[in-house]
Amino acid sequence: MRVAVVDYGMGNLRSVSKAIERVAPRAVVEVTSDPSRVAAADRVVFPGQGAMPDCMREMDARGLRPAVLGAARERPFLGICIGLQMLFESSEEGDVAGLSLLRGKVRRFPAAAMQDTGGRRLKVPHMGWNQVRQERPHVLWSGITDSSRFYFVHSYFPEAGEAGLVQGTTDYGIPFTCAVAKDNIFAVQFHPEKSHTTGLRLLANFVNWNP
Repeated sequence: MRVAVVDYGMGNLRSVSKAIERVAPRAVVEVTSDPSRVAAADRVVFPGQGAMPDCMREMDARGLRPAVLGAARERPFLGICIGLQMLFESSEEGDVAGLSLLRGKVRRFPAAAMQDTGGRRLKVPHMGWNQVRQERPHVLWSGITDSSRFYFVHSYFPEAGEAGLVQGTTDYGIPFTCAVAKDNIFAVQFHPEKSHTTGLRLLANFVNWNP
């Protein structure tokens, strides 16, 4: 089995690839910016960090859009952080268009709502460990206890245009969507590669997933 980790210059690629190698020691895990290698992979991981306009620009500069779109339509596909946000129609960050594979828009945390239950100000970006509620059963949640904690670093979140897309939610000032799925796509706002045993279990579930 070949797993391609898409390299468009904007992701924590080494951590992602090493985590997948750990849970799938027999797989060939390749970090690549070559569209043909992405197109030939059995599974594709689409990570990302930074600003979404920069991510979209760099992906297109490397000619990766057709390969990413093809993988997201045909093979097991995991989006991580900005790799989740780029799947939607648009983002408030730079008012940029996304890949439109999923209906909905990416929004910034609203400043007025950024308070905890005691009225204390919450910082943006949302950074650190937080609980994830599993909104519906999915193979990638297998063996992961509901409300397990995952590691987040982000200022924007997806507002799904279809309720059926939502697989996981988290509270940070407001409840927000942090995991989505459709057909062969599963995508998360948190970083499974930085989330210890729970994150490794999710990655292991992905490499064994046959949608």
